[in-house]
Amino acid sequence: MQLPVVYQKAKEQVFTIWTTLQPLLTVHVGLASSAKAIIILEQCGKNKGYQDMDACGFHPEGGCCMLDGPEKIESTINMKILWKNISVEGIDIIFSRDAGRYICDYTYYASLHYGKGRAAFIHVPPLSKSVTADFLGKALQTIILEMLKQCGEERE
Repeated sequence: MQLPVVYQKAKEQVFTIWTTLQPLLTVHVGLASSAKAIIILEQCGKNKGYQDMDACGFHPEGGCCMLDGPEKIESTINMKILWKNISVEGIDIIFSRDAGRYICDYTYYASLHYGKGRAAFIHVPPLSKSVTADFLGKALQTIILEMLKQCGEERE
């Protein structure tokens, strides 16, 4: 599902995903336009600091995702372990604790909130000659399968 670059609409769609589909894990993928051949595994979502305007010219009230929410929410997926144990030939994978205070981070925080931490966020580079859609799809498949293994370990 493609989410709009609009804070409130993206948050509403994330809420709908969690309430109607009730997934084991929701994996969000966002574009890191400045990244060149780097996949970024985001560990946590931040609640405050959303001052940049969205595609409709709005930003959240008080620059906040959830008025009563904690400052940050960690994913139940241990991205650091994932980052240390996974490699994809032809692309660097890095670990991050800051998804950037825009729609990506906002959506991630909302999903972590509604899903009680059972969400993940991956920033990907723009498509190019070296990072094709097919290549990126296979890399994401490898990463997501490892995330699902972590989910399986939690359930045991």
